[in-house]
Amino acid sequence: MAIPDYKAEKEKCILFLKSYRSEEEPRNSKYMFMLQHISNRRRQTLDISLTDLEEFCVKEEKFRDFVSDVQSNARRYISLFAEAADDVMPESTFAASEEDSFDVLMRQREQAEALNTHQQGDTAQLLPDILRRRFRVYFKPGVKCEMRSIRTIRAADVGHLVTFKGICTRVGDVKPLIEVACFACDGCGFEIYQEVLGETFNPIGKCPSGFCTNRVVPNGQLFLETRASKFIKYQEVRVQELSEDVPIGHIPRSLTVQVKGDLTRSLGQGRPLMLYVYCRSCDDCSCKYSVDVKYGGNLLDRFTGPGDIVNITGIFLPKPFTGFKAMQAGLVANTYIEAMAVTQCKTRYSDFSVSPDVLSKLQQLRHEPDIYGSLAQSIAPEIFGHTDIKKALLLLLCGGVKRSLTDGIKIRGDIHICLMGDPGVAKSQLLKHIVTVAPRGVYTTGRGSSGVGLTASVQRDTVTGEMILEGGALVLADNGICCIDEFDKMDESDRTAIHEVMEQQTVSIAKAGITTTLNARTAVLAAANPAYGRYNVYATPQENINLPAALLSRFDLMWLILDTASSEADIALAHHVLHVHREGKPPGLAYSPIILEELRAYIAHARTFDPNVPIELSNYIASAYAEMRQVEIDAGEKAMGYTTARTLLSILRLSEALARLRWADQVIEDDVNEALRLMKMSKASIILELSYG
Repeated sequence: MAIPDYKAEKEKCILFLKSYRSEEEPRNSKYMFMLQHISNRRRQTLDISLTDLEEFCVKEEKFRDFVSDVQSNARRYISLFAEAADDVMPESTFAASEEDSFDVLMRQREQAEALNTHQQGDTAQLLPDILRRRFRVYFKPGVKCEMRSIRTIRAADVGHLVTFKGICTRVGDVKPLIEVACFACDGCGFEIYQEVLGETFNPIGKCPSGFCTNRVVPNGQLFLETRASKFIKYQEVRVQELSEDVPIGHIPRSLTVQVKGDLTRSLGQGRPLMLYVYCRSCDDCSCKYSVDVKYGGNLLDRFTGPGDIVNITGIFLPKPFTGFKAMQAGLVANTYIEAMAVTQCKTRYSDFSVSPDVLSKLQQLRHEPDIYGSLAQSIAPEIFGHTDIKKALLLLLCGGVKRSLTDGIKIRGDIHICLMGDPGVAKSQLLKHIVTVAPRGVYTTGRGSSGVGLTASVQRDTVTGEMILEGGALVLADNGICCIDEFDKMDESDRTAIHEVMEQQTVSIAKAGITTTLNARTAVLAAANPAYGRYNVYATPQENINLPAALLSRFDLMWLILDTASSEADIALAHHVLHVHREGKPPGLAYSPIILEELRAYIAHARTFDPNVPIELSNYIASAYAEMRQVEIDAGEKAMGYTTARTLLSILRLSEALARLRWADQVIEDDVNEALRLMKMSKASIILELSYG
């Protein structure tokens, strides 16, 4: 293999930056305008799109292998593009209002450098190029980039640009990382700059100036000047492979992703959909391009957090062990990904942007005769029946309105549902489908979850060695849905960890010297079996449910499902299941199921409404609640549940969710009636069985 001529490769980079023109703006050089923004201090990143590079290389014969060279040696080509950008950087057309500290230091350094050059002194005092730069170079993936799993990234990919999908399990804090260290000699005042290429470096011990070298007495001592050094933002993220990519009998693999510069968080929470940039026209300068982020702002912690599924493009690099670990590891090195671009696969409902075309289609759906039923039946259409259960799950996806009172008290708007019934009634399948429908969902089982696994655990930070908190399933499902299967198999001590989350929607922690409160604003969907495996109609409901009243009262709907024998229903169910197994899809239905993307968009738009309950319905809701309390008192031990003041709030939440589905700002009486009907139908299968018995 021939040794590459990097001077010629740098000339190719310069030619690409100066000559490439996109099809949208064929008259203007895209990357020269980008550099103009960098020179005007309106931008801090130079994003090289591999799609643009491929398009340019097709037209130039000598660029035939350029894209593959960039992808196989990405770290080196980042420095080549940075040097090329320095050579073709245009003059600034924007006058800065005032100098910042970096400008003052640079002016002083350049004056000292000019004096040093004039006197033909030491060359070690010259400013490194990386110190002058106000930008970083990133490679953005092309449309033809292969999406890989973490398990398929091997040793042969070291140094290559790879794109993979995974789930974030931990997002660390942003810390300063030194990039150029500046040392000053206390004997002669000489300044020396040392470029730091990794996480550790060996500081210079002796002053290399001619003054100190020629002295008879020992050299002056070097001190690190933090103000004159250059630091960048640094963040470490842990990404784990998806459960569907893990082979049978294996454990999930994970990778450490290092994020630097503008890819780190800057504006706290909230999650933009994409991190790629696009160009748009602007009015305040002479250029035709202005670069912005598609969903505003930048970036990693802002658009991703623990529990999010992300696509990451980065450079796969080795990281040798240091210190005592190096003695144990020998020649073995650890690996990490240096992030170039990150895309979030699933966002929150609040981040959905409904286009006018989709909105007009949703308006047509909204005016259908039974849009409520159509939306409900579109949830898991391959599962036979369970019409009212699917309606309840639709209301769980839509949610009620969160209220914040003037005295600081918050009333949750999330709806909690528990499905308790006989084996084989598709409880787990419904939970799995809800996780796929919800933009942010976490699935776990009761027997495989502990109390700290659901709330938060204390871990040791691999970078600093400090004790940190790592969120559990309920914290990862913040602003989403947490589905807990086999709820009845959980230990009682672990189940009590959910009480605070279901009502206050927080997780209070006091462990290892860490006292804090984490947000867990999640809707809980649980599935459980009765105490005897199957529901025993001869025992009381309390004996069958076998859950504490403090937990039952927190569920807005406690749905009891019995597998009753019926010839007509069993034949219809058998035909449905056989058709799904034979064709891989549900049989022809009387309705047309709404596709998943439209269902998400409809719910996302519905959640933008904040309906309230008018004063005219106050007496009606109060009387209905009082009647439910009286019915429970009359039933005695045969009561199907616990009716408390939380039940009244459940009626309000369900009514608000129904009003949201109508895209309305006010609850009407029909919404209240439907909420009361669902509460009644949640126990209908038991009442029917008792009547037959």
